[in-house]
Amino acid sequence: MKLVVIGFGQCGSRIADEFARLNKRARSTRRIEITTGAFAINTDAADLSGLSHIKPDYQHRILIGGRKTGGHGVGKINELGAEIAKEDADKVIDAIRTAPHFFESDAFLLIAGAAGGTGSGSIPIMTQYIKERYMDKPVYNLIILPFEHEETSEERTIYNSATCLKSANSVADAVILIDNQRYVRKDFSLRNNLAQINALIVEPFYNLLCAGEEKKRKYIGSKLLDAGDIIQTLVGWTVMGYGKSQLPLFRFPCGGRNFRGKSTETHKGIQAMDEAISELSLRCNPADSHRALYLLSAPAKEMNMDMVKELGNYLKDVLPEAVIRNGDYPREKGLMDITVILSELSEVEKVRNYYIKSTTFLHEIKEREEDIGRKIEGVEESAKDLPSLL
Repeated sequence: MKLVVIGFGQCGSRIADEFARLNKRARSTRRIEITTGAFAINTDAADLSGLSHIKPDYQHRILIGGRKTGGHGVGKINELGAEIAKEDADKVIDAIRTAPHFFESDAFLLIAGAAGGTGSGSIPIMTQYIKERYMDKPVYNLIILPFEHEETSEERTIYNSATCLKSANSVADAVILIDNQRYVRKDFSLRNNLAQINALIVEPFYNLLCAGEEKKRKYIGSKLLDAGDIIQTLVGWTVMGYGKSQLPLFRFPCGGRNFRGKSTETHKGIQAMDEAISELSLRCNPADSHRALYLLSAPAKEMNMDMVKELGNYLKDVLPEAVIRNGDYPREKGLMDITVILSELSEVEKVRNYYIKSTTFLHEIKEREEDIGRKIEGVEESAKDLPSLL
């Protein structure tokens, strides 16, 4: 599957930069292209300068709203971010068209942080514009939810997240939810933690996108999982999971394969699947999903029918209501990994909580503004008899 990847705001642009890195990796190690273009859109010029892999020209790193923000961002006001996106939408559309292989794209992936200003405000607007222009290609949103400390210390965070999620869900074909808090490593520095989180967010996409673009016969799976399967799976609220098991690089002959070796292989697959389900990108009840897929990737000799059957039974027990698609990709060396997508979730508790808290926040803001207005009127009333120098 080939994607046009577009990141909005600081968070979205940095993850789009990771997708550009992923494409370079696929091109150098597998001779495969998995993105037809990677773009970063922002109102802050400094953030655009901090990227590493997206091309540095003005058609790939696009500054919008320069007249209104002076290139210094929107200060977490996502209404302003949405307004700027409406004004500069054509600039983004024209830049996307410059990608040499744009019409080979299977879908669009738009990325943003839910809590910010530029990304939160612009991603639903640009999703709507792109869907109107390219009706034959699905448009997916990858939305990053804030850290717990941001939710508790910044009032605007939850409001921005709620309005972004509501707007995006109304226009995107699917919204893939990523909870930043699930990826935090306590012993990393701030810079390394954020870089590690971004890398972990994009890693599950690598084999998933490569599998359908593989050209070498020996690496094409017995059951190929390609763009059609992914498009049929991604609908509405969506989460992802990724699990892996290390395999020995060398096997010593032991007089034929015995039952213990076969049992160990199956156990490795179950272990990877269990990790993928337990480490989903957002805490949810897997049984609430109605569509799902999984991709098993390992050396060809490590995959067998018994393992595929066990994995299928495992997932069906966890997702009793879901239509499940699966595939294999005989590519990895010394590793067995599984990518899982759970889609069309009927209940997402965290999103519901954002909506409830934001409604309360709006009432509090209204009361606060009325209180401030009354106090200002009182001060002005006290000064009404004083002469003015103006």
